[in-house]
Amino acid sequence: MDPDRIPTEFPAPTFRGAQEQALADIRDAFAAGNDVVLVRAPTGSGKSLLARAVMGAAREVADAAPSDPTDAYYTTPQVSQLDDVATDDLLADLDVIRGKSNYDCILPGEHDTPVDRAPCARERGFDCSIKHRCPYFSDRAIASGNRFAAMTLAYFMRTAGSETFRKRDVVVVDEAHGLAEWAEMYATIELSPERVPVWDDVGVPDVERDAGGDEDALDRTARFVESLRGVAKRAKDELVGRSELSREEVARRDRLQELISELGWFLEDYRDLDSPTTWVVDQPDGEGSALAIKPLDPARYLTHTVWDRGERFALLSATILSKDAFCRSVGLDPANVALVDVEHTFPVENRPLYDVTQGSMTYEHRDETIPKIARLIVRLMAEHPDEKGLIHAHSYDIAGRLVEKLGEFGVTARVRRHTRSNRDAELEAWKASADPEVFVSVKMEEALDLHDELCRWQVVCKAPYRNTNDSRVARRLADDQWAWYHRTALRTVIQACGRVVRAPDDYGATYLADDSLLDLFDRAAADTPPWFHDQIGAMASPALPEFDPTAALAGIDADPSGPGRGGRGRRDERTGRDEGSSNEGRAGSASGRKRSEATDGAGSADTTDPGLRTRSEADADRRRNHPLSDVWGDG
Repeated sequence: MDPDRIPTEFPAPTFRGAQEQALADIRDAFAAGNDVVLVRAPTGSGKSLLARAVMGAAREVADAAPSDPTDAYYTTPQVSQLDDVATDDLLADLDVIRGKSNYDCILPGEHDTPVDRAPCARERGFDCSIKHRCPYFSDRAIASGNRFAAMTLAYFMRTAGSETFRKRDVVVVDEAHGLAEWAEMYATIELSPERVPVWDDVGVPDVERDAGGDEDALDRTARFVESLRGVAKRAKDELVGRSELSREEVARRDRLQELISELGWFLEDYRDLDSPTTWVVDQPDGEGSALAIKPLDPARYLTHTVWDRGERFALLSATILSKDAFCRSVGLDPANVALVDVEHTFPVENRPLYDVTQGSMTYEHRDETIPKIARLIVRLMAEHPDEKGLIHAHSYDIAGRLVEKLGEFGVTARVRRHTRSNRDAELEAWKASADPEVFVSVKMEEALDLHDELCRWQVVCKAPYRNTNDSRVARRLADDQWAWYHRTALRTVIQACGRVVRAPDDYGATYLADDSLLDLFDRAAADTPPWFHDQIGAMASPALPEFDPTAALAGIDADPSGPGRGGRGRRDERTGRDEGSSNEGRAGSASGRKRSEATDGAGSADTTDPGLRTRSEADADRRRNHPLSDVWGDG
């Protein structure tokens, strides 16, 4: 790497905000001999452009000895972030590669077959005559052969040890604040009927109860894993011996191979007495039930999948809150790591926080607080009648209960929601809508660019603490890691606040509805970046309109319509019918689906009562009733 090239490699024609100073600081940090530079850059500071400048300083082939690594990788855990990179003209020289399942085969009769299920994967010795035109292998060849390759963190980790994607001179990780958590997630081994093709061929013990006298649950788990791995290897070998496989058999073979590798890696680490990784096991339902084997601080996993993949690293995020804590969590020596702080150039008055707390959202107080937050949302809808809003509900259970209450208040003609299965589609529909819809969302605090009119206000319904029922969280708290617990929650809040203000002249309000958020700010004050501390210091309690469902719908063509009440909706341009007055239209109340469906986020809503539907259900009905629905596949 030549750090002096970093400023000149910046891809935009001009600098914005603090970018020029940031590049100078990053250059100096690498020039000082640091192998890793953490770049703490606030939302909207152009991290992707900073990343491209760092990549441009990587050693080039013409200047390298045969054994020297060259070129650069860009990786991010967020698929949406990679999508943004792929469509940004300023980043056109980053060659994007995705996993095989994202590409379709181009052979005759296979156009709807993902490449990972194509004949080349199904038939032993299959010689594809048009492999050079295959979209996956073409993208892979381009990305591996050119100077800058871009991929998701999952793909990057999965290709560790690959001859195709070898070690490079520079690796840039965008949205790097969650690197330890992502590594833990990727390294977690889930053993369940859905994940283990040979589940019915093994007896699953209660690893806690069946541990021997000199064993603990982890030791008993290791014995079970060794047995399971043997069964999986025999099943895989039987499939590999066949000359041709069906698509289902290909999927079974690939999953068995993946399982064998996962189990082997766990056993190797478990037997390594010098390994820094601590493993915990979750099996809440005992014998015969699913179990999850989870690593804590998987430094060894990151060594193989990330740190061995490059010589110099730039890790970018708005929320690397503590350098030392971050380094500990990912296995880095802080002495070899520099932290560069990028100044926030967005006026604090454009990104206000408002204290509208309604009570505690802890589990024992949630029943009394959720109705209050729902009433608050109605008042905020009246405060912002012509502007889109985003509700961070924290969980599908909270989201479902909020929508139910909003339905009782008769305002869901303006509300959109999502399930786990249609999350991306509903997000895109909300962004594309010309109406001031309010989107009740789950886990959308990161990687959303809701600039300008895409969203002007949002509500954080609950302090986003990690689930204490997770064995990893429980283990850390048992080790008195409360600072980590508060820091991870603060990180999520800061990420959420950055969704709606994306440029110095943009503006958006964030409303805090949970009392615990104020307590969090106090407890995590030492880890709060100065620019966010300024936001907290400027926080005020706003004067809001009184509760009035009619005022909440003033920006759309609809009237309040709760259970048992009709509502005036927008007229359907195709049929001329009032959508809010029939089973086919958009009405204004919550779904009548069962609470269990609302909780898991996967159920389809009950739309038999026109007063019990959100815009999401109304849109689905319009697609089903459209003359071309059979062509679209929605009918």
